[in-house]
Amino acid sequence: MDEHKSKRLTALILMASGSIAISFGGLLIRNIEQADGWQLVFYRAIGMLVSVSIILMIRYRRHTIFRIRDIGWPGVVGGGLVAIASISFVQSVTHTTVANSLFMLCAIPFISAALARLFLKEALTWPTIFTMTIAAIGVSVMLRDGFGGGSMFGNGMALLCALSFGTYAVIVRWRRQVDMLPVLVVSSTIILAAGAVVTGGRLEIPLRDFAICLLWGGVLSGFANWMFIIASRNLIAAEVTLVMQLEFVFGPIWVWLFINEVPTQLTILGGSLVLSAVLVRALVELRSSSRN
Repeated sequence: MDEHKSKRLTALILMASGSIAISFGGLLIRNIEQADGWQLVFYRAIGMLVSVSIILMIRYRRHTIFRIRDIGWPGVVGGGLVAIASISFVQSVTHTTVANSLFMLCAIPFISAALARLFLKEALTWPTIFTMTIAAIGVSVMLRDGFGGGSMFGNGMALLCALSFGTYAVIVRWRRQVDMLPVLVVSSTIILAAGAVVTGGRLEIPLRDFAICLLWGGVLSGFANWMFIIASRNLIAAEVTLVMQLEFVFGPIWVWLFINEVPTQLTILGGSLVLSAVLVRALVELRSSSRN
């Protein structure tokens, strides 16, 4: 195996490891005993802030503060979007099934593709338009299911999370020459400020809940971000998109296996449509890239 193939294989393994690690997020939320949604995101943000700061200091050492400054106002806007995505994801999972939330997030690549076409004038191929249509049908099915099952708010929050993160992805693509990892420092700071205000400073939670929040934000999310940074240097966008789907596939499986949370048939149908659309789009791009 030549050096290039070896690097790509290593990158795929690292990316898959990060995606599987972060897929346990929904299960961790289900194991929270007392903390409400705002307390959860507050302490998760602390874990994220610490882990990302460590990663940045390892990478840039004394130049860390300059790398944070380099993100500029687009990074501040991106930080706000990531904060909204994080808060709305937790609100979603606490008001609907993990499967509903994660399957809705599968639409992120299509949301970012549509916004990139609108704001960055990036071309949309017919295969992408077709798969976007299939994904939109899948999202509509899940939203309809939420309306009938009383989880419309949870599904709406999942859609808001997808829209926020999809918009952030366009900012990252626009500022691709700048390392946007410091955006997570901004988003964590925003979440901490918002959480302190909304809770009125009532942040006392059991030690077990505190440990789960730190595990999710500091260890699993930190590990996933670190793996993503390393892996994305040696993978094309289609490969990254494909491997990221492991989070959305395994997330509902963990809660089904460990706490018997079973999604509805419409959730499975809608989620399957969205997930299939993403996989087809990524495979088409992967095949096109291999020909060039």
